[in-house]
Amino acid sequence: MSRATLRIAMVLALGAPAFAQAQAGCTAEHAAMGHCTLPASAPVPAAVPAKAPSAQAVDDCTAEHAAMGHCKRPQAGSAAFDANDPACPPEHAAMGHCTPRSPRAQVREQAPREPIPIPTEADRAAAFAPLQHGHAHGGDIHSLVRFNRFEAWDADPGTGQAWEGKAWIGGDVRRLWLRSEGEREHGRTASADLEALYGRGISPWWDFLAGVRHDFNPGPSQTWAAVGVQGMAPYKFEVAATAYLGAGGQSMFTAEIEYELLFTSRLILQPLVEVEFMGRADPERGTGSGLSSVEAGLRLRYEVDRQFAPYVGLAYERTYGGTADHRRGAGEAAHETRWVAGVRWWF
Repeated sequence: MSRATLRIAMVLALGAPAFAQAQAGCTAEHAAMGHCTLPASAPVPAAVPAKAPSAQAVDDCTAEHAAMGHCKRPQAGSAAFDANDPACPPEHAAMGHCTPRSPRAQVREQAPREPIPIPTEADRAAAFAPLQHGHAHGGDIHSLVRFNRFEAWDADPGTGQAWEGKAWIGGDVRRLWLRSEGEREHGRTASADLEALYGRGISPWWDFLAGVRHDFNPGPSQTWAAVGVQGMAPYKFEVAATAYLGAGGQSMFTAEIEYELLFTSRLILQPLVEVEFMGRADPERGTGSGLSSVEAGLRLRYEVDRQFAPYVGLAYERTYGGTADHRRGAGEAAHETRWVAGVRWWF
């Protein structure tokens, strides 16, 4: 049944007075949407002027809400908007590319909700307390004694022992260094030396060394002037390089490189390579000129604690040139491989 037919039926059933009373609840807005029909004699409501939205309403009505019909934003150029909004100039607003923000919205975006107070001198003093003293190295005296190798072996030529140790006493920059290295074979001391060096830190990782070295064996004892460097190279290689000058124009250069490879915090593999060069031949001590000897080793240690660590390893030593000839002449091999066992300790 159509809507018009329904109205006619209502008029016939209820009469005109009842129909007028039913239409009394029909407002102009409902009539405009077609939900009801106003009587012909009903007064036409006066047009209510549109009320300009408040600044708060403009702020609360976002572009998304306006697009869904939940609220209505004033047209660009109205009094509710700021014509000087830099984000939306009047030209773009006229073309519908953007909608200017209200002055209140701009102020709300620019100013913080809770303004941060300006720091005072008291605040700065509390945050950055004055230093009690300037930066300086510690003036205390410390010391360390460490035997990097203290080992024994049992090879085909016979048994033997070897040691290599360092000790120092001093401060952070200046120290007195003592270094010693030697071997015993067949119950006698085959080689032994002792160095006393003054060390000064020249960088966070390197020391400059200068002092003297005294060789007790092999052959007649000899004293050398020594100068060199030692420290930590990139990738944590420990390096020591020293040049020596002895009596009669004798000269020597030694270099030692070692590295520590950690399998665990206590199980550590230590590779080591040491080379020795002689400036000239010295038959009394059984050395030739040029490359004299090379020693390489692998030692696997377990640190029972940080100060005591037993180890086992493999050491290889080879002589070259005139030094190898002197060893062969004395009935010794020019190269030797041996298994070693020892301890590394410090205090």
